[in-house]
Amino acid sequence: MSVRRFAVRLGCSMVAALVAVGAGQSRVLAQHGDSHTTTAQHQTHEDKAATNALVNVVREATRRFQDPAVALAEGYVPQFGCVTGSSEGVMGVHFVNGALVGDAELDVTRPELLVYEPQPNGRFQLVAADYLVLSQAWNAVNPAPPQLMGQLFHLFESPNRFGLPEFYTLHVWAWRENPQGTFANWNPRVSCDGFNPQNH
Repeated sequence: MSVRRFAVRLGCSMVAALVAVGAGQSRVLAQHGDSHTTTAQHQTHEDKAATNALVNVVREATRRFQDPAVALAEGYVPQFGCVTGSSEGVMGVHFVNGALVGDAELDVTRPELLVYEPQPNGRFQLVAADYLVLSQAWNAVNPAPPQLMGQLFHLFESPNRFGLPEFYTLHVWAWRENPQGTFANWNPRVSCDGFNPQNH
């Protein structure tokens, strides 16, 4: 499947599944798609420093997206409701930039997806950034799985239950504390209670 076709497909009904937990086994040096990052109390001083550095960069890069209108103006589109379905927490509403997904590159200052928590007043609150790249495109020009400032991505292999190519993804909960870890897929401190599908 071409990168362009995948980007279009990502912009459709599979986006929630892509960024959610999927089936697959880990590749050497890449995290398993269902794995959780070590919680803060188990991190070394160096781990905490690296996590804080990445979070600070992501916050600076995404600060303007606290206003969802800015995200929309820059090509991010909300997709298919509020992602739930795990006893481990919620993800929220994903705003997907199909052009960034399709470019098969990673840039910490340009996340492929933004994650928002729906509010009762019909607005959105930014909670995370999500980075995503197709593994075939990445592996063709890189000798190791992707990292952002030392943080490994989660790998979802193919075939998978979504019928999609293998991909790497990394959530960075830069705007909402996550007791499961800054880079875990789900966050129990995010809620979909304020989501009204009729308003979105």
